Amino acid sequence: MNIVVIGTGYVGLVTGTALAEVGHLVTCVDLDAEKVARLRNGKSPIYEPRLEELIRHNILKGRLAFETELESAVKEDSVIFIAVGTPQSADGAANLDYILAAACDIAPFVREETIVVTKSTVPVGTNDLVADTIALACGTRPMMVSNPEFLREGSAVHDTFYGDRIVIGTEHEKAASVMRAIFEPFTVPIFETDIRSAEMIKYAANAFLATKISFINEMANVCEWKNADIEAVSIGIGMDKRIGSQFLQAGIGYGGSCFPKDTKALIAMARAEGKNLPLLDTVEAVNAVRYEKVLEQLLTIHHDLSGKKIAVLGLAFKPNTDDMRDAPSIKIIAKLLDAGARVVAYDPVATKEARPLLPGSVALHDEIESALFDAEAAIIVTEWYEVKQLDLMALKTAMRVPVVIDGRNCMDQNQMKEAGIIYRSIGRNNHDRIPVLR
Repeated sequence: MNIVVIGTGYVGLVTGTALAEVGHLVTCVDLDAEKVARLRNGKSPIYEPRLEELIRHNILKGRLAFETELESAVKEDSVIFIAVGTPQSADGAANLDYILAAACDIAPFVREETIVVTKSTVPVGTNDLVADTIALACGTRPMMVSNPEFLREGSAVHDTFYGDRIVIGTEHEKAASVMRAIFEPFTVPIFETDIRSAEMIKYAANAFLATKISFINEMANVCEWKNADIEAVSIGIGMDKRIGSQFLQAGIGYGGSCFPKDTKALIAMARAEGKNLPLLDTVEAVNAVRYEKVLEQLLTIHHDLSGKKIAVLGLAFKPNTDDMRDAPSIKIIAKLLDAGARVVAYDPVATKEARPLLPGSVALHDEIESALFDAEAAIIVTEWYEVKQLDLMALKTAMRVPVVIDGRNCMDQNQMKEAGIIYRSIGRNNHDRIPVLR
């Protein structure tokens, strides 16, 4: 099947590459000529495990191409996917400028049988707005489909092929039939619904997961007050099938391109209707200050940070990605600098993306050992494999003062204690043993 994907950002590139991998003929279109040139040479502009390998494979197979012009990409029977960004506006609402620009761009190529698929995360009612925009420009209303993405950065390729569900929202049976054919090779369950419900599913899913994270972080606070262990609590409540174990890891809160933006957008959608969502207001408020927990822990050991060398381990908002959007590391580093600390930082892949976002005084390291050398404390911000597998005796030897503040609860407390490292984590600081499920 001929497929055109507009936008080669995170969603568009992963989607287009995956569709090519299962046999479709895919052309990805982007206005950025430099990016397109890199992609034609098999170079991915983003870090995502396996993605670059699949791009190269499908280019060689002749199933994946990259263009800057729609005219050379769209065929009469093309299914057109819109996968452009919907950045956050000043009021928290999703900015639809790129979506509507894409609608205007594709209008000359739309016919009565054309299927236009919105892959971007968009507010409820946006697909109708896209159809109206196209119809106004060319006099023809396409068959619209909402097909929201559910990709976790760092495992997006895996999620595409082994996801929980594919959501198809449309009012046209023919469009639904074509979409079923497109996604049949993935063998992922398909859920079909109306177009507005499909738009809402994406926001509701992310808002729920954000709520779960803020909830367990609130419970971590209670555990610290009452000398309980949040790891044990998370396991105990996660065994309840009604709750589930995922997204119950206490720490320094969520970041990235989805949870913060989508939660704010949902709140803004309600506000536009003259309504409030007090639960989500609280979820946001809890997360907004969550990063301060590691600073609180650090200050129980070093009461004055002036002149002290602090190593920040991990910059990306999560492992296996170079995405710095809403990364807690940015706020943590700013607070450390305000307190007079000398900050060095390590990340295995995100230093290039982080550099423009951080003050020039922050020294960025590609090797974890060099970041730790002579440091008086290390703060774990991102639970990279390289961080979790640290040689603790080498860490203790390298640091001037062996202090580790674990913002992700990813290290073994017993091993830290045995190595003679001063260790603090989230919601479990007064416990010598990590709970074991037998």
